[in-house]
Amino acid sequence: MIAANRPAASALARVTEAGAVAAARAMGHGDGKHADSLAVDAMRTALDQVGLAGRIVIGEGERDEAPMLFIGETVGPETGTPFDIAVDPLEGTNLVAGGLPNAVATMAIAERGGLLNAPDTYMDKLIVGPPAAGRVSLDYPVRENLQIIADVLRRGIADLTVVVLDRPRHETLIEEIRTAGARIKLISDGDLTAAVSVAVAGTADHAVMGIGGAPEGVLAAAALRCLGGEIQARFKPRDEADRQRLAGMGVADAEERIFRTEDLASGNQLAVAITGVTDGDLLRGVRFFGGGARTHSLVMDLPSSVIRFVDSIQILDRANLGPVRLGPT
Repeated sequence: MIAANRPAASALARVTEAGAVAAARAMGHGDGKHADSLAVDAMRTALDQVGLAGRIVIGEGERDEAPMLFIGETVGPETGTPFDIAVDPLEGTNLVAGGLPNAVATMAIAERGGLLNAPDTYMDKLIVGPPAAGRVSLDYPVRENLQIIADVLRRGIADLTVVVLDRPRHETLIEEIRTAGARIKLISDGDLTAAVSVAVAGTADHAVMGIGGAPEGVLAAAALRCLGGEIQARFKPRDEADRQRLAGMGVADAEERIFRTEDLASGNQLAVAITGVTDGDLLRGVRFFGGGARTHSLVMDLPSSVIRFVDSIQILDRANLGPVRLGPT
């Protein structure tokens, strides 16, 4: 069905690049919703231009909650290959609003049924890189999981860094990590980027723990299928309405069952693209120059087992194009 998945992955990167460039225009303006709207409009246009089509299974909420890129929406040209799409046009709206690091635009695609269709609720997550994949468990105590990670990496727990969203709900978790002796990186937003970073050598992040968004969990699972890492997650609905939405989408035993990487992203034709909006630990943010912009993306393709860091030049105004700078920016 997707025999040329590599072109699909490249097309996907063009979509996230368009969203990142648009959102980056609003960096530091104090309006995250506006930045998100810019990313959505740009990505919608790019989907038509590159010929990617399908239905949104992970988006910005259901139709009554999000007027743009909502769950169940059909996007792209009518004649395109019908993918399932998971999208976060701007992960880190507050980060862009404040000119802070680690905001990204991201999208994943798979064959129909290849991405879990789940509502915009919460998940309790445990995310590790390839060496610890298949060894840890969301049911184990924090210290036990940390010891497993330390052992497979041949280091002490004190040498590990655990990424946790800085939220009041994590007070007990943070204390358990500190008691075990590991280091902690508290982040205000951006747990998708953190999830990917633990599976990329050289980032010095070794695990992600705690409760975060379910959409980010599915996107993380798609990336981790490509990178060889692992996510384990258990849904944490906020209220009865969330439980009804989960049931309505056919997600059984959501609060008891541990969903593993392959449960969240089961597809065999997965492709993922993540483009930096602001500078971060994993990707550089958008750089503007006369008549153009430079973007930095991570593009992953499961069938070909190829992972690319892509440095691209976007020509936005050829009439006023300045010199294109080569090398690091």
